[in-house]
Amino acid sequence: MTESVTLRPRRSVLYMPGANERALEKAKGIDADALILDLEDAVSPDAKPEARERVCAAVQSGEYGHRELAIRVNGIGTQWHDDDIAAAAAAGPDAVLVPKVNSADEVRQLVAALEAAGAPEKTKLWAMIETPIALLHAEEICAAHERLTVIVMGTNDVVNETYGLHVPGRNPLVLTALSLTLLAARAAGKVIIDGVYNDVKNLEGFDAEAQQGREMGFDGKTLIHPGQVEPANVAFSPSDADIAHAREMISAFDEAKAAGQGVVTFNGRMVEELHVRDAQRILAFAEAIAAR
Repeated sequence: MTESVTLRPRRSVLYMPGANERALEKAKGIDADALILDLEDAVSPDAKPEARERVCAAVQSGEYGHRELAIRVNGIGTQWHDDDIAAAAAAGPDAVLVPKVNSADEVRQLVAALEAAGAPEKTKLWAMIETPIALLHAEEICAAHERLTVIVMGTNDVVNETYGLHVPGRNPLVLTALSLTLLAARAAGKVIIDGVYNDVKNLEGFDAEAQQGREMGFDGKTLIHPGQVEPANVAFSPSDADIAHAREMISAFDEAKAAGQGVVTFNGRMVEELHVRDAQRILAFAEAIAAR
């Protein structure tokens, strides 16, 4: 995966129901980094063909500005999947998101289907990891193909399929699932997006969970309400203090190295190459946000 793909801001990734024309229109003015135009859970069975046409037309409209556009298709084995893949490939979004991807073989099957349907090179595959079997094979899934660039956590399904409970701070199994998948994604060089927060009226709870995701190392968070966009953008962005600290650290490190110092300290702490790389990543990400 190229550095430009890695650094593309995906702090706020908002699900939008594909059957709702007003919602798709409203999304053009929402400051999310990415939009998932949903053909799966948000669309009733009888509305899926019409939603497919509406979503593909939205992608081709060119009216969504800087926002990265992904189409979430219905899962492998459903009666709508093949038609969804064919239509999405023809529309050419930034990505096609597939729910409940359970194996490396399925990743390769999906890539082959996109290519057979004529998807342009820019259309990447995103995969949702949300089942016990997928969690147990996360490393294989993440490493299955270079066209797979983003992993999306389906935390609601993880809770559902493990018979767990939704609790503040997230239950231990969910945290284990998040940690294991994040390790698998990073080992394969993939972007990984945290799951949704369900209580849209609990802004304090959302802030806490977004901060938790940021501390764990996620690149951003999937969202179910426009009111969650700004808090997500804040949570997953370097602060002004972070940026200033990174610049000062890099400057101090460079000056010490130029002076031939074997040990570099900054604000009383030893600084190594890995700290400098992290500071450089922070600055590069801040520049990517500003350029968005």
